[in-house]
Amino acid sequence: MPSVEKIAPAAYEALDPRVETLVNELIGRVADKWTMLLLEALEEHGTCRFTRLSQLVPGISQKMLTQTLRAMERDGLVDRKVHPVVPPKVEYSLTGLGQSLGEAFCGVWLWAEANLDRVEASRTAFDTRE
Repeated sequence: MPSVEKIAPAAYEALDPRVETLVNELIGRVADKWTMLLLEALEEHGTCRFTRLSQLVPGISQKMLTQTLRAMERDGLVDRKVHPVVPPKVEYSLTGLGQSLGEAFCGVWLWAEANLDRVEASRTAFDTRE
C-alpha cells in the first residue's frame, strides 16, 4: 500500500482519489470477519446455497448472512443465481474478482503463520507487564 512518504508529490497528486476510496472500502469489507469467512467457504466448497453457507460459517445470523452476501454481490465478489423453481433455489459462487481478493488476502494468512510465535510472545510480554 503506497504511503505519502513513499510517493513523489507529483505522483501522489496524480493518484485517482477513487482508488483510495475503493481501497478504504475494501479494507473495511474484508476486515469484516463474515466477508472473509464467506470468501473462504465459497473458495473451499464452490457454489453453495444460502442454507449451506449458514452451516459452513458457524455463528452467522440469517440477517448478517443476507447483508454480507448482498454487499459482496454489489462489489462484484459473489454471483447470485436464482433458479426458477418452487421453492426458489438460490446459489452463490465467487466471481473471478472474489477469487482474486481472496488470493490477495492469502498473504495475511501466510504472514500470521510465519509470525504466530512472535506475536504470541509479544502479547504475553505485554499482558504480564506490571
